[in-house]
Amino acid sequence: MCLADQACMSSVSPRRRRYPSDCTEAEWALLLPLLPRRADWRGGREGVGGRPEKHCRRTVIDAIRYLVKEGITWRALPADFPPWSTVYKYFQRWADLLAVDDLHDALRDRVRMTDGRPPWPTAAIIDSQSVKAAETVGQTSRGYDAGKRINGRKRHIAVDVLGMLLAVVVTDASVQDRDAARPLLRLLGNLFDHISLVWADGGYAGALLPWARQTLALTVRIVKRTDKTPGFVVVAHRWKVERTLAWITRHRRTVRDYERLPGTHEAIIKWAMITTMTRKLTRHDPANIHQRRHPSSPSRLV
Repeated sequence: MCLADQACMSSVSPRRRRYPSDCTEAEWALLLPLLPRRADWRGGREGVGGRPEKHCRRTVIDAIRYLVKEGITWRALPADFPPWSTVYKYFQRWADLLAVDDLHDALRDRVRMTDGRPPWPTAAIIDSQSVKAAETVGQTSRGYDAGKRINGRKRHIAVDVLGMLLAVVVTDASVQDRDAARPLLRLLGNLFDHISLVWADGGYAGALLPWARQTLALTVRIVKRTDKTPGFVVVAHRWKVERTLAWITRHRRTVRDYERLPGTHEAIIKWAMITTMTRKLTRHDPANIHQRRHPSSPSRLV
């Protein structure tokens, strides 16, 4: 095992932690056991199955988190990270192998159990959000949302009662919510056997409700907003999915869609939620709190 790999498996990284998006020691201890096995791992031994990985995985994950959080281009990654092409290959490989999905789902299960809930949800909330598309998004995968006056894409998400992401589908912005809800609910049904109730807003009313009940055995319950009450009113259940959309858009790479493929944007959303969940799970860790209070401390050599 090379020195970079040895450092990666320990609590110390070859580079100094210097960006807010970097993993803390507590976050890395949480992430490390959930990562896919290295390419050179075979039969319980290291270095016998393939070429050893040159770069520490911790620095690669820090680079991905930096890109998602700060909204930069791949080629603009700071020089203290591995080459951008290497980071992109890891990003794409883990997405293709569904390793990002496995990592995201494992963290979501842990968040639910930390809250005293079973890892499998029984109810969900769905909603959508239109975002402008950059010039890198082709005309064949973008559309115009006349209601929001946005030319770009629309992300349709389903979350649990804690606001943790369950499923995401990215479409053209011109696709109606009730039309995109069908593939979203199909995906939700394939991933979770225990979900029987889904809350949604008035945009999903109509033929979707009997279709979901007859085809997927799902009860879609419309939660309407009343305009009779003056001022801001929190709408039951719907505020949870709105909060999740706010969590996602705190990451600048998700404020606008820069990805050529919708699947790449879905992976970016999952990385945004991975960071959100690791921060949530390690929020009260003593080591994590110490690192945040003392940004110049030598203990931040992680």
